[in-house]
Amino acid sequence: MAFPERFSNLPEYAFPRLRALLDPHPAGGETIAMTIGEPRHPMPAFVAEVLAQNVAGFGVYPPNDGTPELLAAIAGWIARRYGVSVGPDRLMALNGTREGLFNAGLALIPETKRGRRPAVLMPNPFYQVYALAALATQAEPVYVPATAATGFLPDYGALPAEVLDRTAAVYICSPANPQGAVASRDYWADLLALAERHDFLILADECYAEVWRSAPPPGILEVAATTGADPDRVYTFHSLSKRSNLPGLRSGFVAGGAQGIARIRQLRAFAGAPLPLPLQRVSEAVWSDEAHVIESRALYHAKFRAAEAIFSGLQGWQMPEGGFFLWLPVADGEEAALRLWRETGVRVLPGAYLSRDTGQGNPGQGYIRVALVAPLDETERGLTRLRDCLYR
Repeated sequence: MAFPERFSNLPEYAFPRLRALLDPHPAGGETIAMTIGEPRHPMPAFVAEVLAQNVAGFGVYPPNDGTPELLAAIAGWIARRYGVSVGPDRLMALNGTREGLFNAGLALIPETKRGRRPAVLMPNPFYQVYALAALATQAEPVYVPATAATGFLPDYGALPAEVLDRTAAVYICSPANPQGAVASRDYWADLLALAERHDFLILADECYAEVWRSAPPPGILEVAATTGADPDRVYTFHSLSKRSNLPGLRSGFVAGGAQGIARIRQLRAFAGAPLPLPLQRVSEAVWSDEAHVIESRALYHAKFRAAEAIFSGLQGWQMPEGGFFLWLPVADGEEAALRLWRETGVRVLPGAYLSRDTGQGNPGQGYIRVALVAPLDETERGLTRLRDCLYR
């Protein structure tokens, strides 16, 4: 039987790889999971009531693009957060932003660019769905280092003109997963200017935008509006998983230019899975409420302070500006993760599992990713054990 080759060279996904690395060995203490970015703060208190009030909606097919009320709630949040007015024709509700990031690639990346195979740029390390979207469209994924030397964000402008001229789209995450770096207004403006100059799309993954340490990260929509960028060049993706501690709701949205959104909607109509109606009603309420977001952010701030105290004086690391991961330097990520598990019971993710080796080394090789999602006391225990095991 013949199978397509486009996905044949994919490495095993990060978490099966981690289980294969750690599970043959006994834990060296109480298990503390700091691997997956699954928020464990309380979800908004009103979610259960809204869901119960709308449970009959499971008996009907939901609107493909989002209810008018949901699109209005999303537009209201964008206006409050970024000061940008976005009409309903520039929005679509998503059944999780991973779906959206993938399907936007399918809907928007052309088969050729100036007569050649298109390139799709992405940071390295990166959220793995970016590469899948590129491969599914037969484009060439180009992994651009996002290291300490580049401020943990990719320097797309440093690529050769030949690569940029055949680039159809770039993926960018801010705050970055896994490093927590935040794209400044100048970074966004430079990227927008580069996109105009070389005629490519920007697919901005801003799922961690509401988890920040000192200041709200600027968003690409506000910078695009300020600079007068073509709306159809910019698409941003947001989620209730991180903002509102609802990873199981699988609810997010994409906002962008009306022409591109129409294409993403058309793909959804033929082959997509809309968000069930009761979950859309919950999402309407959640996007309209800020109190729970402020409360959750305060919990992250307490964990940031704890991490800062525990790792005080450690060379080569820095506190993230956004998101809820620590990107900690080690000699080798796999060796460090295995040692930590066998000696302490703390589970972390080797950084190489989030990266690709492009022939010049794997930029995640010398790091581990540590998720600050557990309650404060558990987080402090895990970080203290990690410090004592790997750095003392």
